Amino acid sequence: MKTLKDRYQQEIVPLMQKEFGIKNTLAVPRVQKVVVNMGIGNLAHDKGKQQKAIKIITSICGQKPQLMSAKKAVSEFRIREGNLIGLRVTLRGKRMYFFLEKLFRIVLPRIRDFQGIKLTAFDQQANYTLGLTEQIVFPEVDYDIIDQGRGLEISIVQNTSDRAQAQKLLELMGVPFEKKEEKK
Repeated sequence: MKTLKDRYQQEIVPLMQKEFGIKNTLAVPRVQKVVVNMGIGNLAHDKGKQQKAIKIITSICGQKPQLMSAKKAVSEFRIREGNLIGLRVTLRGKRMYFFLEKLFRIVLPRIRDFQGIKLTAFDQQANYTLGLTEQIVFPEVDYDIIDQGRGLEISIVQNTSDRAQAQKLLELMGVPFEKKEEKK
């Protein structure tokens, strides 16, 4: 069975070249990186729960996260400048393709009442951001170590700013977008 990277190089690149009239294979849109974020602002004072969150995101992504601290104080949220507020993992290369394949084929179909992901989550640079409310949909997460459900934000960064090309690339890679209903 072909990996996502092999499929991209052997099948998706020629299809994209043909559809969009791109002559050079290096000019074909590609995924540059995947950024996975997890907010843990309310765990700033509990080292044990912080370590659990780090262990969970490490098992999901396959690499240790970067600790993100607050840049300025916000008194309403009881956050001081320098407090740990989130975890971030940037995936590139083999880990990125492995993560995307797992996300598209295993994780998203496990979501209850899943109808497809929205087409409206593209930003100005044609990057796609997907939010998951629970990390338990990932098969690596041990249900017993979860103390609280935490959401993840997954950003798929591409090297194109053309939304049509970015959407077509993700469709060919296997992203299950929501189906538009036909009006009769």
